[in-house]
Amino acid sequence: MSAPHSKPMDYPADPLPEAPIEENSPPELRVRGNQLRDANDCDVWLQGLAIPGLEIRPEGHGNLKSTLVGIEEWGANVIRLPIRDSFWYGQGGDGHVQNDGGEAYRALVDAIVVATANRGAYVVLDHHRFRAVRPEHLPFWQEIAERYKNHPAVIFDLINEPHGISWEVWRNGGKVTEKELSQVDESAFLCEEEKQQILSFESPGMQALVDIVRETGARNLIVAGALDWAYDLSGILDGYALDDRGGNGIMYATHVYPWKSGWQKAFIEAAAHYPLLLGEVGADVQIMSFLPLEVQEDPYSWYPDMLGLIQKHKLHWTGWSFHAWATPRMILDWQYTPSPFWGEPAKQALAGKQFPLTRLR
Repeated sequence: MSAPHSKPMDYPADPLPEAPIEENSPPELRVRGNQLRDANDCDVWLQGLAIPGLEIRPEGHGNLKSTLVGIEEWGANVIRLPIRDSFWYGQGGDGHVQNDGGEAYRALVDAIVVATANRGAYVVLDHHRFRAVRPEHLPFWQEIAERYKNHPAVIFDLINEPHGISWEVWRNGGKVTEKELSQVDESAFLCEEEKQQILSFESPGMQALVDIVRETGARNLIVAGALDWAYDLSGILDGYALDDRGGNGIMYATHVYPWKSGWQKAFIEAAAHYPLLLGEVGADVQIMSFLPLEVQEDPYSWYPDMLGLIQKHKLHWTGWSFHAWATPRMILDWQYTPSPFWGEPAKQALAGKQFPLTRLR
């Protein structure tokens, strides 16, 4: 899910960047079956937070400060960081102007990578785009892969939320036809620039992105979100799994909110075969105006089962969102007060509290 792209707010100030402390970096990750293993062949369970802001404006929303709080005070061992190609290249957009060719933006992403690695945690670089892989995503990922090639803390999340295409186009590319935006799904959260990217284009497909990354020599773990806004992974088991071609493996992403049903078919079955990242997961008391009221479950009945499911299957997860207004919000303010309807139980889960699973959706 995305968030409204303009809202006045005093964001936390970012501290100065740190120098890398190589001996503190976490061990490199690789896929083995449906698990993640580190370089010491130990199981790794990624549990953490998604921190939006750098996909909304080039200076972010205090993302470096939030990263430190998330790791040091909330106990996250992974941070999912949404980034945006236009800001990376200094092209601005959505009313934002960059005059340095993206230098400050890239330096801030670097600083977050360093701060995360210095604390022995991992960072998922989430290219926060939607619908389908576009041709311009190939050189972007080639550059990202070259920059962070084989960095043990860095994981590549190739495209945030694919939707509105076939499995064939998702994997192998093809024509993406013009689409009317729906009034009853997550399209309501797209910014104006993203809403304009609905015209027809030829997608190179997800496999082409994997290949571009691997051609640089980067072994980094890759995350691939599937269809229905990265919710539905059923096609992965129907012949559309990606070929890693020489890297440390691919984990698949699902984004789960209280209006998403059919968990078993959508992602639980895939979890028996592949490691899964719930890259976005969370609930809010805020009513989503773009969805029928009857599909919006109360967060207090939803989160125990969701956290219980995560714990039962040891699903990797980054709670959405460690942010004071990007719904579903985990914090109520920039003093990082946990929201009672999602932030508090998620923080407890990060600290080891167990939650019961009583009902699948």
